[in-house]
Amino acid sequence: MATEPGTQSRVMFQAPDKTEDSAHRKLGKLTVKYNRKDLQRRLDIEEWIDGQLHLLFDCEEEEIPELEIDIDELLELPDEGQRTRLEELLQECGKPKEEFINGLLYRIKGLRKMSGPLKK
Repeated sequence: MATEPGTQSRVMFQAPDKTEDSAHRKLGKLTVKYNRKDLQRRLDIEEWIDGQLHLLFDCEEEEIPELEIDIDELLELPDEGQRTRLEELLQECGKPKEEFINGLLYRIKGLRKMSGPLKK
């Protein structure tokens, strides 16, 4: 569609609805709940776990048995319970796993459990 020279197109914007805006702001406040350093430390630990599992199972990511190491679950357990739980999770692994378990337990020392969503 051709326009004649000298005529300009106009674009009109509508103002956002107030209820939508306040819901967006509430969501923004929820995302700053956790300390950035704690989140980064947790991410570093999870990446370390992922790399170590690749070494333990000596395979590609798709071939690793379905295994979920829940850091928060471990933090709820006493020290010996943490070790026992990790040994249970890694029972299918044929390689020595003591170094991995000791490394993970060392890394999660001092880490705080992340709370789930608050219920109203």
